[in-house]
Amino acid sequence: MTEVRSRRGLFVGLVTLDLIYLSDSLPEPNQKQVALDYTLAAGGPATNAAVTFSYLNSLYPSARLIGVIGQHPLSQLVWADLQRWQVMVTDLQPTYSEPLPTSSIVVTRSTGERAVISLNATRSPASPEQIPADVLQGVSVVLIDGHQMAVGAAIARQARAQQIPVVVDGGSWKPNFEHVLHHTDYALCSADFYPPGCQTPSDVIAYLRGLGIAHIAITRGERPIDWISPEGGGSLPVPSIQPVDTLGAGDIFHGAFCHFLPSCPFPEALAQAAAVAARSCQSFGTRRWMQL
Repeated sequence: MTEVRSRRGLFVGLVTLDLIYLSDSLPEPNQKQVALDYTLAAGGPATNAAVTFSYLNSLYPSARLIGVIGQHPLSQLVWADLQRWQVMVTDLQPTYSEPLPTSSIVVTRSTGERAVISLNATRSPASPEQIPADVLQGVSVVLIDGHQMAVGAAIARQARAQQIPVVVDGGSWKPNFEHVLHHTDYALCSADFYPPGCQTPSDVIAYLRGLGIAHIAITRGERPIDWISPEGGGSLPVPSIQPVDTLGAGDIFHGAFCHFLPSCPFPEALAQAAAVAARSCQSFGTRRWMQL
């Protein structure tokens, strides 16, 4: 494994409260079901990536999360989890009094697959005027998940001007994502990421390259990762495992990628991140893999 130096990352996007249940099966209509296990954690793509980055780095605090948490009583559970994992937080709306988005998640024990119902950040959008002036001070990599698009686009533009690498978590297409992608260096997209007019993975890669993005990867769960960069391209196998829980695997992959990126060539950073994500899938919830 390539030696990785301590560094600082900025993670921009969604913050949720995740209520996670382990079950033998999904409930049928009108059925009540007792869970096999339960856990609670702060969630959201940028949030889980920030926690992963913080865990993997030896320098604390190394991860800064920027999003909306607010002051509702449920927010205190999120604050406590992020404090435990030593993630610095910039709350763009500290006086927000409504409940932050809460996800209810059922993980099926036999397959590790998850079913999620949630709200995103559309009810609590932040504006670029709320971004602190020192947001990029000491930052060596930025990850943007697209859930606070206006803020993400402004930070991506600032990071590009300061030659700080910008990584995009392309889980799914969201309106105005192109404003972030114009300032992106690394686009890590799921197989469900389809910009307007794109119908195949080749279309997606052509679209992203047309925006000037140099490094592109398409993840497909347990299937190989397709990647392309100025140095070449190819297909990377991912570790073969029996998953216990796939919840947050993509978020963890992105946080690990940001950790490995500055010290590894692009494909190696992808491979190392895939190994971390595979490890996370062998424990229930999004945190227990870090406690083993």
